Amino acid sequence: MAAEIVNPRSDSDSDSDSDSASTTDNAAGTESAPDEPFDPAFALHRGGKMAIVATVPVRDKDDLSLAYTPGVAKVCSAIAERPELVHDYTWKSQVVAVVTDGTAVLGLGDIGPEASLPVMEGKAILFKQFGGVDAVPLALATTDTDEIIDTVVRLAPSFGGVNLEDISAPRCFEIERRLQERLDIPVFHDDQHGTAVVTLAALRNAAKLTKRELGDLRAVISGAGAAGVAIAKFLLEAGIGDVAVADRRGVVSRDRDDLTDVKRELAEITNRAGLSGSLESALAGADVFIGVSGGTVPEPAVASMAPDAFVFAMANPNPEVHPDVAHQYASVVATGRSDYPNQINNVLAFPGIFAGALQVRASRITEGMKIAAANALADVVGEELAADYVIPSPFDERVAPAVTAAVAAAARSEGVARR
Repeated sequence: MAAEIVNPRSDSDSDSDSDSASTTDNAAGTESAPDEPFDPAFALHRGGKMAIVATVPVRDKDDLSLAYTPGVAKVCSAIAERPELVHDYTWKSQVVAVVTDGTAVLGLGDIGPEASLPVMEGKAILFKQFGGVDAVPLALATTDTDEIIDTVVRLAPSFGGVNLEDISAPRCFEIERRLQERLDIPVFHDDQHGTAVVTLAALRNAAKLTKRELGDLRAVISGAGAAGVAIAKFLLEAGIGDVAVADRRGVVSRDRDDLTDVKRELAEITNRAGLSGSLESALAGADVFIGVSGGTVPEPAVASMAPDAFVFAMANPNPEVHPDVAHQYASVVATGRSDYPNQINNVLAFPGIFAGALQVRASRITEGMKIAAANALADVVGEELAADYVIPSPFDERVAPAVTAAVAAAARSEGVARR
């Protein structure tokens, strides 16, 4: 299966709490209805984008007796006696559940489970195209946290991993945490961690290009939704010098009395410089801007950043800082779009991460596995490193094997591999 690659989720902060740090909101785009003049998007989606195919033939009664009854009973009995055999004699260790409730879909927001299915199908074919991993879209008709968790737990025996997708914050944090506590298979919220992995890879190479270390950098993140929170925590884990996160009310800091539990925790571990006030004021002298909120950052705020700054404006379709503006002040510019260099695209991460985890039957995806994925992704660029090439293309055939191998090795070293 093949499809045009778009950023599966730049996390434009369409979460229910609207944690945008921007000063100007972008108008939502509209698509032509099916009864209007020809639109290739509708033509491509007609009938869906994926199908299930058999991997064994059923040509005659002998094939049928092996694939189904009576032969299948032998396999069922063997698995009943030794449950671990399910990995060898079913598709469990090769398939991921792509789970959503349709509450934070792309930049469209809460559009419901049915309307989310085209995105979930797209995610599934990206798993197959770029990681060789089968995936099944599961759009749930509930937004209740407990119901989502219980439903996924009941479905888990059929899958080797769970990819949570387009679930609004702050529920997404609790859902992921509680599911991983109850399941012995990887649970991965791509809106958080996939974005963070690719961002770290690009940032490592940008720092290398300008002969700096992560510890030399101060970053400001626009957006305190799923992606913003995850990127901040991940960059701290990787050793960045400092990072401040801003929502629509300004910098997340300890002196604010309007913080959610998630943001209060974030305030305890970020913003070592003790900044307060607006996003624009925090950008003064900053080395890195990371946008996952949508809206527009004023040009003077970008101009106030430190020399050799990096601007990663990842909102789709309209970056928080237009590349033409960013290039006037920054040495490295990245977006979430495929028509500009340095696309921060989750498809660079999640297929290989799951492929590596499934390969070794990992029980979870650890921070070490994610850092290994980011490092492997950065290393693919190698000697070709340049200002317009700090992150590889999704179509670079070296990406998935490199990430898969790094994640599998990290899983073994961290003791979560079971083969």
